[in-house]
This record gives sequence, structure tokens and C-alpha cells, in this order.
Amino acid sequence: MSRQKRTDDMGPHSRARPGSTIGSSASASSTLFDYGLAYSMKLRAHSSCINALALSSNGGRFLASGGDDLKLHLWDFHQEDITKPNHTFIGPRSNIFCLEFSRSNQFLFAGGTDAIVHQYDVSRLESGLLSQNDKLPTSMFRENDTIRDVTCSPFHDEVFLRASDNGRIVHHDARLHHSTTVRAADIIQLTAEVTSVKFHPTIEHLFVTSDSQSNVCLRDVRMAFGPLKTRSNEGIVRTFQTTIAKRNTKTMSNPEPSSLAFDQEGQKLAVTSLHYYPTIYTLSDPYPIAICTGNAVERLPGQRTYSNSCTMKHGCFGRASPSISDVDYYCGGSDDFCGYLWKIPSVERLIAQREEISVSEWRLDISSTVGFTEKSDSPKFVPTEISTPSAILKGHNSIVNTTLIHPQFPLILTAGIESAITLHSPFPSSPFSGQFSLSPQEVRQLPSTATMEEAQVIDSVLLGVDPTDGENAEQAEIDTIRLFDRIIRMEGEADPFEVRPWAEDETDPDTGSS
Repeated sequence: MSRQKRTDDMGPHSRARPGSTIGSSASASSTLFDYGLAYSMKLRAHSSCINALALSSNGGRFLASGGDDLKLHLWDFHQEDITKPNHTFIGPRSNIFCLEFSRSNQFLFAGGTDAIVHQYDVSRLESGLLSQNDKLPTSMFRENDTIRDVTCSPFHDEVFLRASDNGRIVHHDARLHHSTTVRAADIIQLTAEVTSVKFHPTIEHLFVTSDSQSNVCLRDVRMAFGPLKTRSNEGIVRTFQTTIAKRNTKTMSNPEPSSLAFDQEGQKLAVTSLHYYPTIYTLSDPYPIAICTGNAVERLPGQRTYSNSCTMKHGCFGRASPSISDVDYYCGGSDDFCGYLWKIPSVERLIAQREEISVSEWRLDISSTVGFTEKSDSPKFVPTEISTPSAILKGHNSIVNTTLIHPQFPLILTAGIESAITLHSPFPSSPFSGQFSLSPQEVRQLPSTATMEEAQVIDSVLLGVDPTDGENAEQAEIDTIRLFDRIIRMEGEADPFEVRPWAEDETDPDTGSS
């Protein structure tokens, strides 16, 4: 089981001013996603938590999935009935955290807690010539700490970046040297754990990084790597402001980013953070233009809303159809056992609705407005709140960690604590399956108190015993869900200004490099 970093449920703490709050249905164009994704089906092959999903380049024919059972399954959306994987790789010796296909699907990379990036040759996958004997990685790139992310160049199959908990970002370029050993010229060493790294989708030399000190930086490969005499400022060309302040709170907070995502053109960047909502930036502006919440959704008593308190979340941008190029969505998982899909208005509209509040005005108001700032005596920027999701994706019984929007089909994939991948669709059938059914309308509710069975699971964990060891897959999943029920109940109501405070006399949040 992959117990990962803590966060909190922000709830109402971060609601922007009413004048800067919009529903995600406010974009001019309508798409299939706006009418709901009422149908779903499950892909079952894993036996434990699924931490990572990746779609192949150039159309998303193949889906790669990996997690705590150490298997890496490949699913083919060109099958008539996608009921089982068409190939399985092995090799990782501990939990898989990240997956990515190279530019032309020559390679698939996997990383995780075994501190190794495993490289698989998948160049023969589309031709069907990849045999079941081809299961092991063709290359392994060793690190001395957990691999948190891998990103492949959108221009070259031979180029990728890896990021790890030891603060290292390593640049691999097989065009220059073919060894799996690392040269000093290929490393950036930060002073904090690197939590995510992503290549820009359309500009060859740009990439973005995040770390546990809340730094989110746009960097240039040409300035970041190579001989020391050619490097400049660790390659940083822009730093995005992530520190938040609340009017009625003296301390500020710097939520920790857990994942990064670019939109298709690389115009927008989404930062999913522990202790906060998904936050959207443009590359030309250090302050965010929008946050995505579920604050405007009507709920029954006891129902929860979007929250991010217990696991690392991985969201994504996407579109309902490749033919509709002007309507972007962002999708993210939540601790309330749902996925959330938000329609993102134009950058111009979001910037126009964002509020800039002067220091004097900020000090006079006693409301609980939250704004982004560089420091306490700097202006505060209150991004537009996209408060109503276009769709809430149901059908899970525990936390949703990972979401993907398919680039060709009107389809969203979600996964998390459970051992199944859920496919969400506006239609009851598809070219690759006729087994979609209506998704449950009711969401499983978190028990208000621990059950006897849950207490037994916790006792096993405290004694150092894996409660799922030796159990059948169904019972193991039930016990895993019980474990995370306990975690949510203990940690799900924390306030970021209490659990993640930041004061200006602490480490400068604008630098994460040594």
C-alpha cells in the first residue's frame, strides 16, 4: 500500500470573492462532457492500489498502468473488447509512482520507490510483434532515492528527465552518450525533494519543476545542464508564486505541489498541491489566474466536497474531442471518492476576473479571502474561482489519485486506492467495449467512526504487519480502503495555515537550489 504525503481539506477557507467566482460551464462552446459522463466500466488486472496511468503518444492507443503490485499492464484501445491487458511488464521491486511513453512510443519509462527508472522497449507494440517473453526492462537508471517523476521530450525519443526525493533532476540524452551512468553536467541538485518535472509540450528546451519547499519554476535545459561555465541560475527563467495569505490570519502558507500538468499548447500550467485546490497559471505570469473547487456544488448533509488530504494527486488537461480545439478541461481526483472535471475559460477572461488587492486594502478587510503573494507586504492576487465542476465522476469506493482525459475518445480514466481503473463516458458503448453501464449516483460515505474491522486493520499496521498479506484480492482491497478511511478521518480537516505555515524569516521560498 502506498501511504503518501499528507494534505488537508481546504473547504471554505480558500473561497474567492463572489465577483471572481464562475462556474466551469461558463465557456461559450458546449461539448459532450457538458452533458455528463453517466456511464462507466472497470478495467481489472491489478491486485492493489494503482498509482500511475499513462497514455501512449500520438493518439493514446495504449494505456499503461502501474502501482503497488509491481506489475505494469498495457491496455490496447484498438481491441474490440478491452477486458484484459494485452501485455504485462515486470521489473520494479517496489511501488510504481510514475509512467511515461516517449515521443514516438519507442520506450516506456517507469519509476517509483525502488529508486530505479526502468526503460522498456515498446517499439514493436503496435505491430503486435512484442511477445509475452518481452517482459523485462531493456535499461535501468539507478538513483539513491524514490523516483517521483519522469518526463519525456516531445521532440526526441532519446531524451528524458527524472526527478527524485533526494533533490536531483537528471537529464538523459542518449544522442550524446549511451551509458546509464550520470555525468555531473547532467544533474541539477536542489535543496528540497523534487515532486514533479514536466517538459513543455511545444517549446523544445523548456521544462517546469516543483519541490517540497513549494517552489514551482520554469527552466531552460540549455541554462540548467552542461559545464558550469555555461549554466545560469540553475536554468530558472520564471518562478511562479505559490505562497498564500488569508486576511484574518497572520501567518502565510506554502502548500506543497505534488504534480504539474501543461495544457496541449503549453499555454497553461496546472499545479496540484497538498493542502490546496488545483491552481492554474499562464507561463507569462508568476501569479495564478484560477483555482478549481467544488464549493458551488449542492450537497446533502454529511456529503463532502473536493479535498486533497491524504495522497499525491495527479491531474491533467484535456479536451472532449480532438476536433474542438478551443475548449480545455482540467480533471483531478479527490479524497471524497470522486473525480472532478472543470471547464477552463479563456486565459483572457480569467486574467480579467482576477483581483489584485493592495497592501493597504488587504489590511483593512477582515474577511477570510485567500490571495497569492510574494511576501507579507506585497500585493495579493486573488485568482478566479471555478467553483462548479462540469462533471463529478463517481463509481469509486475510496480516494481517486490519478486522472487522464483521452486525446481521441470522449473518455476519462480514473484510478487510486482501489485495484481497478474506471473509464467514464457519455455513452453506453464505445469502439473498444460494449460493457459500459450507468455509474452509481450515490457516493460511498466515509464512516463517522471506526468499525471493529477497521480497528483490526490499524492494529496490524501498528504491529508492522501488512494486513493484506495472504488475503485474496477482494478482501485485500477492502482492508486497504479501511486503512485509508482511518487516514482521511484523522487528517482530512486540517487547515493549511496551521499544518503548513510559512513565515518570511524561514527558508526563502523562491529558491530551492543549492
